[in-house]
Amino acid sequence: MKTVHSLLGCALAATLGSVGCASAPAAPFDTLKSSNLTAYRLQNYEPPAQQTQTPTAQPGAPVAIPGLPPEIQQWVQQGAQGLQALLPPGLLPPGTIPSAVPAPAPAAEVPRFHGFRILGQTQVMDPDLKESLGKLLGDPDSFDNKNARCAPGVLYAEMGLSWTQGPGAPVNDVLISFSCSQAVSRSFGWPHPATGLTPETTKSLTEAVQKLWPQGA
Repeated sequence: MKTVHSLLGCALAATLGSVGCASAPAAPFDTLKSSNLTAYRLQNYEPPAQQTQTPTAQPGAPVAIPGLPPEIQQWVQQGAQGLQALLPPGLLPPGTIPSAVPAPAPAAEVPRFHGFRILGQTQVMDPDLKESLGKLLGDPDSFDNKNARCAPGVLYAEMGLSWTQGPGAPVNDVLISFSCSQAVSRSFGWPHPATGLTPETTKSLTEAVQKLWPQGA
């Protein structure tokens, strides 16, 4: 009976032009709008120290980087799909792709986010951006496994999100891989049946990245 009443209520709300019956984002994404959110730029792949990276290509052909995982190689050859700000530094020689970030100075100890080297981070202050990310990542329709490009258990993350509602509250961490077309949790049970990004989700996340790290900023 409760379900029938809920449906009738939503029908009435729709008649009145209300959107109040829209599904809320799945937990913990439903807390993202009001949480302290940090976004990380991550180095998706680190070649062995002894490996020399000498890109080779015929004129006009895609750049080939010895030893680079094929999933990342394909993503780079596609121009990183508008996400040059997330290209690992030093991965490509200067000028190969416009706006590629320069290589950082070597460091013995570098900060990491779930094993991935942190290239940059920013505190997300825009409540509208946080809300849109919460709705996007909290919607099961944002994910399917049709476009996932990496083998099970393999992930090359270019972006991380970490949010909490305050001291003592749970910390929620997510890794996002555009090269694998996948998002995974690292601190909570994933609420959706799939983890692969749909093309629409990739497009929305790309727009978010461009707001967080504008090219040339």
